[in-house]
Amino acid sequence: MMRTLADIKRSHLDTLADYRDKLRKEPQLRHLFFELTMRCNERCLHCGSRCGDVVSEELPADVFIGIIDKVKRDFKKLPMLCITGGEPLLRKEIYDIMGYASSQGFDWGMTSNGTLIDDDVAHKLYLAGMKTISISIDGLEATHDNFRFTPGGYKAAINGVKALTSHGGFQHIQVTTVVTHKSIGELDALFEIMLELPIDSWRVINLEPIGRAKKLNGYMLTNEDYVKLFSFIRSKRNEGYPVEYGCSHYLGLDYEREVRNWYFLCSAGVYTMSIMANGDIGGCLDIERRPETIMGNVLRDDLTDVWNNRFDIFRRPLSDSCAKCRDCSSVRYCEGGARHCWDYDKNEPQICFEGILF
Repeated sequence: MMRTLADIKRSHLDTLADYRDKLRKEPQLRHLFFELTMRCNERCLHCGSRCGDVVSEELPADVFIGIIDKVKRDFKKLPMLCITGGEPLLRKEIYDIMGYASSQGFDWGMTSNGTLIDDDVAHKLYLAGMKTISISIDGLEATHDNFRFTPGGYKAAINGVKALTSHGGFQHIQVTTVVTHKSIGELDALFEIMLELPIDSWRVINLEPIGRAKKLNGYMLTNEDYVKLFSFIRSKRNEGYPVEYGCSHYLGLDYEREVRNWYFLCSAGVYTMSIMANGDIGGCLDIERRPETIMGNVLRDDLTDVWNNRFDIFRRPLSDSCAKCRDCSSVRYCEGGARHCWDYDKNEPQICFEGILF
């Protein structure tokens, strides 16, 4: 009897669910995030970390050097270092910190708004060993600049991408676009712009109800917008273009594996650990920062011990604490969804695609 595509996907998802159960018992640190600063030269309406023109606690460079040495000593396989902020290029020691990491065998990548990248910065990043980068472009010029409260931000970000691509030597240059209800009509026009940029991929994601975005009116995607978004991504991928959705959310059998390279798996606390600008240790940096999601602090706690022994909240299904999730037919594959989008007061997901996509 010939299996359908849905049958094949269910088989893959069952295998992944079994693997996830094992991963919670035997986590693997694959991505270690460094939040170098909360300072930023943009004022994005949706910023999950509420960054901007703020006074930011920042770990001294020698603390990051010590963390790099410790991770190299304590972990058999070196994780990818993921550098973010705020805008990480505002941290003047970035080249020293990451150059040292590269000399110790770490691969590293960065997320940036791109506005501070010119030919000289691109060369410095290359010398410091940067392998990958994702630059934010959140709409056509007027939309992007308004969304980020940064006149000229769009042109500066485009110039940053061009500086990186013209320099060469980087493994992967990506543009990330956050789509809102007000910008979803620009997807086709943005696609044409992305075709003209010599980038490796275009990551298209939805606005999430986190950080400043929770107070925005009229920006969250509607149900119809979500269908349009995922249909757009799937159609471009079917045409062979490197367009992809992010890691967030279980999307159901119709869209899982169609809009990204594999199936949904929230990696917070099982693949991913983050060090925040003040030294706090957590899972994904987008997760709400509250006592139960902060596992320790590098200034007072042993990082390896924290990873091995304190991540219990991240190593049990979110769905265990939500009756609606427990009763859902997709609970084995979703487990409550992405941890950064969980309502930790109500113990329920803030975004669920049951009834929208499946």
